[in-house]
Amino acid sequence: MEATNTEEAQLRHVEKDVLIPKKMREKAKELCADKVEAFSHCCKESGFLMVLKCRGENAALKECLTRHYQDPAFFEECKQEYIREKLEFERTGIPAKNMKQKLPTSM
Repeated sequence: MEATNTEEAQLRHVEKDVLIPKKMREKAKELCADKVEAFSHCCKESGFLMVLKCRGENAALKECLTRHYQDPAFFEECKQEYIREKLEFERTGIPAKNMKQKLPTSM
């Protein structure tokens, strides 16, 4: 726990204000996947009239995303995940994206 507290004090401005919120957006988009899908489907079906026809789906999507963005516990969860990934990168030199490579499929 001591290493985490030290690491939190050393978070740069760009990490706090850009990288952690980016992680929050990505995770919130996954958590609101059903609403993202509903809005996308509505937009594809409506074409140019999507501004008028998809208001309900858009409002539901915004509400879901905003609920996550404004949740301090969600921010803290994303911050801790970012710190773990940062420490792992410093330890191994392998970015988190490369660590999650797909396993080869058997034929």
